[in-house]
Amino acid sequence: MTTQAEMAHTCRGTINLSTAHIDTEDSCNIVLTNGGRTYHLKASCEVERQRWVTALELAKAKAIRMMNNQSDDSGDEEPSSQSDKSELHSSLKALTSKLDDLSTCNDLIAKHGAALQRSLSELENLKLPAESGEKIKSVNERATLFRITSNAMINACRDFLDLAETHSRKWHRALQYEREQRVRLEETIEQLAKQHNSLERACRGAPGLTSNTTGVLNTPKGNVPAIKGEASDEDEETEYFDAMEDAPAFITVTADPKQHRRSGSNLSSASGGHPDDWHLEDNAFHSSPESNHESKRKELIPKKRRRTRIPDKPNYSLNLWSIMKNCIGKELSKIPMPVNFNEPLSMLQRLTEDLEYHELLDKAVKCESSIEQMCFIAAFSVSSYSTTVHRTAKPFNPLLGETFELDRLDDLGFRSICEQVSHHPPAAAHYVHSKNGWKLWQEITIASKFRGKYLSIMPLGDIHLEFHSSGNHYVWRKVTSTVHNIIVGKLWIDQSGDIEIINYKTKDKCQLKFSPYSYFSRDIARKVTGVVTDANGKAHYVLSGTWDEKMECAKIVQSSHGNSCAEGKQKTVYQTLPPKLLWKKYPLPENAENMYFFSEFALTLNESDESVAPTDSRNRPDQRLMENGKWDEANVEKQRLEEKQRAVRRRREAEAVEALEEGNDYEGYQPLWFERKVDPYTGELICNYKGGYWECKERQDWSCCPDIF
Repeated sequence: MTTQAEMAHTCRGTINLSTAHIDTEDSCNIVLTNGGRTYHLKASCEVERQRWVTALELAKAKAIRMMNNQSDDSGDEEPSSQSDKSELHSSLKALTSKLDDLSTCNDLIAKHGAALQRSLSELENLKLPAESGEKIKSVNERATLFRITSNAMINACRDFLDLAETHSRKWHRALQYEREQRVRLEETIEQLAKQHNSLERACRGAPGLTSNTTGVLNTPKGNVPAIKGEASDEDEETEYFDAMEDAPAFITVTADPKQHRRSGSNLSSASGGHPDDWHLEDNAFHSSPESNHESKRKELIPKKRRRTRIPDKPNYSLNLWSIMKNCIGKELSKIPMPVNFNEPLSMLQRLTEDLEYHELLDKAVKCESSIEQMCFIAAFSVSSYSTTVHRTAKPFNPLLGETFELDRLDDLGFRSICEQVSHHPPAAAHYVHSKNGWKLWQEITIASKFRGKYLSIMPLGDIHLEFHSSGNHYVWRKVTSTVHNIIVGKLWIDQSGDIEIINYKTKDKCQLKFSPYSYFSRDIARKVTGVVTDANGKAHYVLSGTWDEKMECAKIVQSSHGNSCAEGKQKTVYQTLPPKLLWKKYPLPENAENMYFFSEFALTLNESDESVAPTDSRNRPDQRLMENGKWDEANVEKQRLEEKQRAVRRRREAEAVEALEEGNDYEGYQPLWFERKVDPYTGELICNYKGGYWECKERQDWSCCPDIF
């Protein structure tokens, strides 16, 4: 790529060398990794491998220099604004002034050169002694040489002036054309957005467009093809219409439990087996989320009283489009955003917030069947999106080396540690240990693009969950989040895509589909459906619900193939027992709309704690100022922190270039609490927790922590 901007238009499989990690496995193998993508290269011999490593390191250093020349840090890229236009006009004005000065000097040289030549000619004609005549002749020859040289320079200056004037006119016309095109584009986009908004209101108000659906539709199993309406990074012009129209579907029909109990022997060969085989504890399904919530609160009271509110959000008005219109096609992490569009939590805290419904994993520990356990894992993966339905504000981008811990071992049974392990691309490593018999770890890289009408956020990386007693190891990935109505209207967020959860021990799978919102669909909004299958592909449970409210599961007692649909695809009909509740969202606290729509759990995340590491997000000054309602001071502090981080990064890059030029190895930045290892399940490099944090906390020895705030 010749420029950093071209990275947004590369072909599939491209790795950006400026942010890639280059490692060697053995004498012949090279590992290139960037975010969630890993390439394994093999050389014919050790000498060739070393030549490739050297060439890659030099190319990486060059890519870093190119990126450094063209863009800066998070919030580093300066958008085109009124000040940029003024600077451009002043530069053109200064260039024009210099060209005028050069033209004047050109005329003066020609004038004075001609006068000098005339004076010397007059001296030659005077009657002077022979010796004086020789000297005058010598001076005249030198003056002639000067005249020839001056004439050559004058001609070159004249050519340069003509060329500069010609190109100046071309540049001016091109600049004027681009400015007019940009204004027209902005007006067109704004007009389209208003029409889009009007159409949405008209569709919602039209009668007969919404009705209740009688069946649950979804794809049966395996990889689900991309469907019309699904937001993805591959198709920037995707629209959200008729999302489910082209998808192969299954239908669920609720069976009579008594009828199937009488004829249970006839169901033994069906997908689900005997209906009485449902071993999941009834209290796991029947207990209401309210009672679960109350019992959790009762457990919390004797331990430590947590805060239940934060200062109300100030009522600052700021036009998001005025900032975002200059950033179409850019990475979100490169868009300079004031704290006015943030919420007072960092991305590390948002990642930890996924543990709000950790009790689903505690229940999953008690399941004897891995198939039933999978139902709870699926509900847990969906529950992490429940808080996002009203949360359209952007979390703070963590600084490199920033951490966040959550020690709830005494009351909730787990402790969690996050660290920002990379800045470009932004990546966070997370590790959770529960005394109830499970551990979870992940490395998430955030890829994001502003598309003009909407903002796409694509989390990359695998989430790992392991149960100690059974050894069941589950892996899945997150779906795409999309923020709509950037230009006009009220911001709203949608989740779309597929999640495939795999149990690497038993080979059980769960395929979940997050249906994108469609104005013309008869389905409920924010719908999630799925099927749990065993290693042989036999379906056992159907999952259904919404990602912002609840999830249910129904045991399959019989499956059959229905009639072909209009597209010629055959639907599978699953006969199920009545569904049982797996998970339901907790109600938001009182006054949540004035507290960034934080849940009770989210309100506790940024609570001050003097025992945490100095790099902890709770100690970040701009975030704390914003939470306290001091947004102007927070913006000033945010700029200071970003400039400090830029200076550290530039120094590190200079050291890397210097080491490469001298032929020395340069290790680069290494995380403090995590280390990169090849994951045995996926084969990709992932940051694993290497230990030491909780021991340092116990000793209150934070001397190893960098000064980032």
